[in-house]
Amino acid sequence: MTEHLRISSFTTRLLACVALISLSACDDASKVDPSQQIGADPKLPPPESALLPGMKIAEVVGWKDGEAPIVPEDLTVSAYARDLANPRTVHTLPNGDVLVVQGRGPESEPISRPKDFIRGWIMSIAHGGGGKQKKSNLITLLRDTDRDGKVDERHDLLTGLNSPFGVAWINDTLYVAATDAVLTYPYQLGQTEIQSAPEILTPLPGGPINHHWTKDLALSPDGQTLYVSVGSNSNIVENGIEAEKGRAAIWAVNAETGASRVYASGLRNPNGLSINPETGALWTVVNERDELGPNLVPDYMTSVEEGGFYGWPWSYYGDHVDERVYPRRPDMVKKAITPDYALSSHVAPLGMTFSQGSALPDDYANGAFVGEHGSWNRDDFTGYKVRYIPFADGKPTGKAKDVVTGFIEGDQAHGRPVGVGIDGTGALLIADDAGNTVWRVAGADGTILSQPIGTDQMPPDSAVAAEAADNSTAPETQGQPSPSTDGQLTGQNPEQSKPKALPSQTEIAPAIKPSGTIEGTDQ
Repeated sequence: MTEHLRISSFTTRLLACVALISLSACDDASKVDPSQQIGADPKLPPPESALLPGMKIAEVVGWKDGEAPIVPEDLTVSAYARDLANPRTVHTLPNGDVLVVQGRGPESEPISRPKDFIRGWIMSIAHGGGGKQKKSNLITLLRDTDRDGKVDERHDLLTGLNSPFGVAWINDTLYVAATDAVLTYPYQLGQTEIQSAPEILTPLPGGPINHHWTKDLALSPDGQTLYVSVGSNSNIVENGIEAEKGRAAIWAVNAETGASRVYASGLRNPNGLSINPETGALWTVVNERDELGPNLVPDYMTSVEEGGFYGWPWSYYGDHVDERVYPRRPDMVKKAITPDYALSSHVAPLGMTFSQGSALPDDYANGAFVGEHGSWNRDDFTGYKVRYIPFADGKPTGKAKDVVTGFIEGDQAHGRPVGVGIDGTGALLIADDAGNTVWRVAGADGTILSQPIGTDQMPPDSAVAAEAADNSTAPETQGQPSPSTDGQLTGQNPEQSKPKALPSQTEIAPAIKPSGTIEGTDQ
């Protein structure tokens, strides 16, 4: 029986490979230069259809001793931490400690179509870990005691989590976004372990289908609201609209009570939630839909409007109708907001951080870094890099710049970048989930910050910090409070009235904002 299963498995894989090769060879002859799909006005070719999308999978080989990504001459790169277990995101605490969230997705989702089986097998290859798989689903604390860019202490802060991804910290509370809930833990800066049991702040859509399992977090500048990303439960509603309740959206969750609502919807798979220090606006990067050809649909970064709808599933990049979706919803297509900046098709952006307040050279003074995990469903690889997009007046401007490359050589991937962030010295950190490494990119001149700025804080010289200081009336909240004492963030007012509870988000259909806003609250 065992041998029969082995043969059957081999046969299935062989047939899958033959099918993929055949389809790849028949790929549409029309080509679009990926650079034409970067910016505010991307080139969008006509959609293509096929039994299976073209696929090209990079073999994950990891990093050998002495190997590292490639950076420009004004930067240096080094391994901040190795031997991790699928690091997905990095988060700097106000005291400079760095949290590395390591996670693997939940068990495989139910298979509804034959090609889902093939895709699942292919993705298992694409998401290889560059060597023997360690126990994952934990958060590790990295401490650079002398601020020389090297880790002096390493502690596993939390273990046994359910596919974690996003974290936030304020008021001696650590927030962790697992795949099915936002959890809270009592945590004081400096602690190297957490032994307390978590409390559920709010449940999140989880299984049994959990197509996009990553749940990212960002904290509002006033410290009152957690923004939570919840990706769709399908590529394009093939699991039914009921499976999409509460999904393809960014939630707004009261950090104290857990009251939640849809903040924005129509975002197929948002991640990399970040607050723009210049405007205070929420930004995200989004993985768009597949199976419309190698050059559709461009993934993107965008500011997120409260109550905004961004197209999924009925349209893409504004009002471009996806003809595969029934019933048609021209009313929703009309509402669809065009994203701010396209990143090209299938680059799979999963991380974003703003550069303002870093110690990097002036060329990176005002913009955003984006971690592109890399393509698997086109004949030519795209992504597998970290890009920098310059900003002006709170919006992307100019040409994107490749900053950290070398993750892929030929058909082999050393690693795949995911989350990005700024460490306590002002350098850029990159979570490489396939290479099991966190990389540190610093200025070649050795410049560092005089003191750490936490991920959840606004840089002291930013417009948001200045505005918060001007608007503050309570003496204890004026200016930037000391993060090492009370843990408050810029503009936080703990006396602000609490919102009333709202319905569980899983009871709210996608693309529909809850009725009204509760008077007298920010919720």
